[in-house]
Amino acid sequence: MTTRTDAEVGADRASSPAERRSTPVDGVEVVGALSPSRAADFLGCPLLYRFRTVDRLPEPRSPDAVRGTLVHKVLEELFDLPAHDRTPEQAVAMLRPVWERLVETEPELGELFAADAASGFEGWLAECSRVLSRYFTLEDPTRLEPHAREEYVETLLESRLLLRGFVDRIDVAPDGAIRVVDYKTGRAPGEGFEGHALFQMKFYALVLWRTRGVVPAMLQLVYLGDGQVVRYEPDEQDLRGVERKLEALWRAISAAHESGDWRPNPGRLCGWCAHRALCPSFGGTPPPLPTSD
Repeated sequence: MTTRTDAEVGADRASSPAERRSTPVDGVEVVGALSPSRAADFLGCPLLYRFRTVDRLPEPRSPDAVRGTLVHKVLEELFDLPAHDRTPEQAVAMLRPVWERLVETEPELGELFAADAASGFEGWLAECSRVLSRYFTLEDPTRLEPHAREEYVETLLESRLLLRGFVDRIDVAPDGAIRVVDYKTGRAPGEGFEGHALFQMKFYALVLWRTRGVVPAMLQLVYLGDGQVVRYEPDEQDLRGVERKLEALWRAISAAHESGDWRPNPGRLCGWCAHRALCPSFGGTPPPLPTSD
């Protein structure tokens, strides 16, 4: 089977978690694969999509990003405990051992605080504790029994575009209603900027609808940075619109692959971009495009 996916160029580089979990699609020539993060990259800045997906340029791990990884992992493992043990104190106590396990699998994480190992790490861990403790003001985990946590989901659309990604949590009510939950360790976006986060959730809702035949009743974003919860109730019309948008997006990505034209889209997030020095909008020059055999 001939498959053209995000991973086709630079296949010798490290694959993403979704690529490692993706299952073979037998008898179908898949046109490509998208995850919510890669779709958001192209929507925000085609050049950033190229740097991350085509060039596979390395990016330094920031303390904020790693905080998100640690807090997500603790919230995932919290539900392994009996309901009565799911307390704020227990969650905070889990931070250090979970961190130590993360460093065992990814030793480079330990280098984040090498220059200021003691005070820097302890201050960072204290912030993780504050963010994690805020979760308990928003939900009562002793009354929840998630159907799935950190669940890998994928579906193949009729257009032969493969959608895939990881859902933080899926809850299923006794009547079969599905709630999709995503934890964000940052602050809720300001008015007018909710669309990006909801697009990710609608992406997951579309995949679950196509695989389970049920439109999720609720999409829930839990912002641990400022203690806000955003809820949205999708419908079939919503999700059909998302499907059309993703298929149009893949056509645009394919056109950029063919032409080699990956244009930057400078904006308010450029100051945080790891590849700013290579961006023409800031006087940089992108590396030559990789060649494929």
